[in-house]
Amino acid sequence: MLPRVAVVGVHGHGASHVRAAVRLTIAGRCQLVAVADPRPPAPDQLPTTWTHPEVAVYSDLPALLAAEAVDVVVICTPIHTHVPLAELVLRAGADVLLEKPPTPSMAEFEQLTAVVAETGRSCQIGFQAHGSGAVLALASIVADGTLGEIRGIGATGSWVRTQSYWQRAKWAGRRMLDGVAVVDGAVTNPFAHSVAAALLVDGSGRANQVESVETELFHANPIEADDTSTVRIRTTRGTTILAAFTLCAAETSPPRVTVYGSAGRAVLSYTTDELELTTADGTTSTQYGRDELLDNLLDHRLDGVPLLAPLDSTGAFTRVLDAIRSAPVPQAIEADWVGEGDERHPVVPGVEKWIERAAEEQLLFGELGAPWTNRQRTEPELR
Repeated sequence: MLPRVAVVGVHGHGASHVRAAVRLTIAGRCQLVAVADPRPPAPDQLPTTWTHPEVAVYSDLPALLAAEAVDVVVICTPIHTHVPLAELVLRAGADVLLEKPPTPSMAEFEQLTAVVAETGRSCQIGFQAHGSGAVLALASIVADGTLGEIRGIGATGSWVRTQSYWQRAKWAGRRMLDGVAVVDGAVTNPFAHSVAAALLVDGSGRANQVESVETELFHANPIEADDTSTVRIRTTRGTTILAAFTLCAAETSPPRVTVYGSAGRAVLSYTTDELELTTADGTTSTQYGRDELLDNLLDHRLDGVPLLAPLDSTGAFTRVLDAIRSAPVPQAIEADWVGEGDERHPVVPGVEKWIERAAEEQLLFGELGAPWTNRQRTEPELR
């Protein structure tokens, strides 16, 4: 019998999960039986799905679980709802594909880990880069010493997000909502894939593999969370990972993970699955494929193949998120250092240059002397 799949949260990024379930239904790998969302899908939204007579629509997950027998549930809902919804699914006897970040705190990560162990169900986390052949190839290259001694890893990204991005939901740009941790922000949400990929490349995905985290968090938008930040992570392997991001760039550029080694350098473009490798033998560029996370979860159920992004492999990322949650509130960038781009989004002039320097020199913005900082940063958080 085909696995019965449901998707919870069908708008925004959730629509891509519905498309994946439809694709696999058409391929005969599963059966999409239900979706749930407090806002019903529009009549013209993915019509091939909504006209499918076997797909039921519910307002929330409890109603769906009460009416439907399901084997796999994809959860793409606000960050602070992840743990209670995932726990409902796991205790109902189904497996979960849970959108990233898995939880808004380390305490909730440990809670979810305990439920997974108790129920014996599978929990895959929606870090798509974990399925990238380029990411896995770079992890192997780092491990086998091709790049020599690793002096550091940089995770960089410069994107444009207009005001509508921060107005799309009540939780967007919030650290807390109604007394509950949300921890939205550049590092923990849009660029979460960069941080998770860098940790995976280092072979440091588990929670106990993070030694310390330092943060410098800023915002140019009128939000609680960060939109322009640097974070320095030290792993128990002795690697320094410097993450530098902004959502206030003049224009969008592809995010990258760069490995700096004594015998070479590698640049990973994880959104396009490309890897550029430079050693004494020259420079090569290779395009890789990608395994999709829902496909992998179905394969895991059928044949026992390893999950690409099991919950425990995202513990290190959650430690980084937890350090951001407990860090001082992000500092507002003074208006003198902020310009205005098209469609009314703030631009931090020259931020792209500071991001590249931060990654290459493994330094926080304040240590570099970026003009909008005043060097008020956290001390290393020991683990």
